Amino acid sequence: MHHKNYKYEIFLMISLLFISCGHKSGHRNKQNLVNLNNYSHSNKKTYDVKGKTIVKMEKKNGVKYVWVEINGLKLKFIFDTGASSICISSAEATVLYKQGTLQKEDILDVQYFQDATGKVSAGTRINLRTVKIGNRVLQNIEAIVIDNNEAPLLLGQSALERFGKISIDNKNNVIVFE
Repeated sequence: MHHKNYKYEIFLMISLLFISCGHKSGHRNKQNLVNLNNYSHSNKKTYDVKGKTIVKMEKKNGVKYVWVEINGLKLKFIFDTGASSICISSAEATVLYKQGTLQKEDILDVQYFQDATGKVSAGTRINLRTVKIGNRVLQNIEAIVIDNNEAPLLLGQSALERFGKISIDNKNNVIVFE
């Protein structure tokens, strides 16, 4: 019975989350072309070339998406250099919790953010033990859980700032992480 109460407490903590994720104003993405002609027609989603991880992106309605694995769960994220953190919905947080890859000690606190409309919201700040982008594995990355099952997944600065340089090649539909 104590075990059920523990799950209920975690569920309640995750339920008290953000409606939207914060954005850093004035942060712009520089678009640098990378010569990847050898890779542009391949179906492979990730390449390692001379210390660079090259990840295929998908574009839909002007939005760039990449596949990212968080704590072993592979998800399609919006590549958002303006988002201050990785943002996931309460649905993904629940799956991670049920798998045992999100534990009580990974739930850090409540944090307030301002969204793109100027609205201030509260959410739950968590620690993601692993974030895999292409073949690179980042450890202990902070993320925000948004209290909305329909919220988009955002790959933001809490992970992106761990790289020295990130370039977008729109011609070849890839993002280069160095």
